[in-house]
Amino acid sequence: MGLDLGTKTIGLALSDLSRSIATPLETIARKKFSVDAERLLALAGRHEVGGLVVGLPINMDGSEGPRAQATRAFVRNLASLTALPVTFWDERLSTAAVTRALLEADASRRRRAELVDKLAAAYILQGFLDRLGRDARRAEDR
Repeated sequence: MGLDLGTKTIGLALSDLSRSIATPLETIARKKFSVDAERLLALAGRHEVGGLVVGLPINMDGSEGPRAQATRAFVRNLASLTALPVTFWDERLSTAAVTRALLEADASRRRRAELVDKLAAAYILQGFLDRLGRDARRAEDR
């Protein structure tokens, strides 16, 4: 399951069983940690998720600012509630790329707001899945 943690929402995405295609799932409106974690873990259980890929908002210069620290704190707290493995994935420009695609598709401002977080989660998860696929192909070639 891919996660795009925002200050107001959490975008979620799932991969197919072959771990090759990411699909947007839903957007959770953030309330407080316990409520957000309960909803997130309920969805992970319902969809039999094997792990979490969390977008890490790294600054363009590669440093980590307050948003990255908040993401790491969320994951630390979540880790105490689940045995699911968690991987961080550099999410630089994910929201910008998704927003650009929605603009090109002529999506209204309201429609973009509805879609951007779960599409960003899918973008993050797809980047991770693509990397897994490349690594697997390299291992087969050896």
